[in-house]
Amino acid sequence: MNTLFKGTFPVLVFVICFFLTNFSQSHPNKKQSNKELSSDTLSVIGVGDIMLGTDFPDRSSLPPGNNCKPLLEPVKHILTDADITFGNLEGCFLNEGNVAKICRDTTKCYAFKMPEKYIDCLVESGFDVVSLANNHVGDFGNAGRNKTIKLLDSVGIHFGGVISHPTAIFESNGLKIGFCAFAPNKGTCSISDIPNAKKIVSDLKKDADIVIVSFHGGAEGSSHRNVTRKTEVFYSEDRGNVYEFARHVIDAGADIVFGHGPHVTRAIDLYKGRFIAYSLGNFCTYGRFNLQGANGFAPIVKVFIDKNGKFVKGQIFSIVQKGRGGAELDPKNQAIQEIIRLTETDFPDSKLAITPDGSIKLKE
Repeated sequence: MNTLFKGTFPVLVFVICFFLTNFSQSHPNKKQSNKELSSDTLSVIGVGDIMLGTDFPDRSSLPPGNNCKPLLEPVKHILTDADITFGNLEGCFLNEGNVAKICRDTTKCYAFKMPEKYIDCLVESGFDVVSLANNHVGDFGNAGRNKTIKLLDSVGIHFGGVISHPTAIFESNGLKIGFCAFAPNKGTCSISDIPNAKKIVSDLKKDADIVIVSFHGGAEGSSHRNVTRKTEVFYSEDRGNVYEFARHVIDAGADIVFGHGPHVTRAIDLYKGRFIAYSLGNFCTYGRFNLQGANGFAPIVKVFIDKNGKFVKGQIFSIVQKGRGGAELDPKNQAIQEIIRLTETDFPDSKLAITPDGSIKLKE
């Protein structure tokens, strides 16, 4: 070994180790392969609405210390333990910008603008893909949408549901995953245009092994917990027929359907062996959401599917939001109890069996 190499070798080792360490730390949402089942299966977690605090109209609706990490820390170990983790991003990331939403009184306006640094909380909590198809992604117009898209791209979180970016395709556990999302809101892919929704899904299925569909639909609040199998109208707005929508997109090739929008937990079901969650409720929503009663608890749903997209088994974890919000495990398991009750009521012939500890299995 010559003198020059002897001098530089330790330096090279240090540089390589430093790079590898910092690379892994800057990509904390990269997950180990799922060990629970064989390599030809996929574990997918779905959660509902995420809004980590807003600095509009002022900073009083930001979490203490302007720090979003404590809001997700109690459930981080669950969120990171899946091949794919999904949530509905209810708002935009934007430091500076004017509200585009029409508000008579800005002090009472529900417009959500999260500080841009809060993107790190999604990354560190293991989120791989989010829906932008909802009624708050456009609260701050194109500036909010564009900054959010740019930030999600920069950290490797996939997204879809807005007209400019309706779908995403990415890889997980050796499979190509397609994602798309729908809502009844301007600038999003319409939940009511079922022929177009079916085309989007069928086109995705041509290029992907597994297709995950998200929808923001259904009437809101504790008086709208049941799946009616009819078109739901809320504040004179057509919120779609979520029962019909879910079945049509599965007919077109969807393998998992995750719903949100009613701000409460709804039933789950199986159609053609494909899993449907009709509403995943308010998951982590700080400061500006009604978290009373049924609005304050929600599920984390973990689904295991085979390489063809068919449901194998699942697990529900109950969370509760106390005070101004933030996801904590619920010792009362209210979301599990709610899903059991609503599934028995709305889908009495369902092929899913749900136990009090949240285990989901096929009925024998």
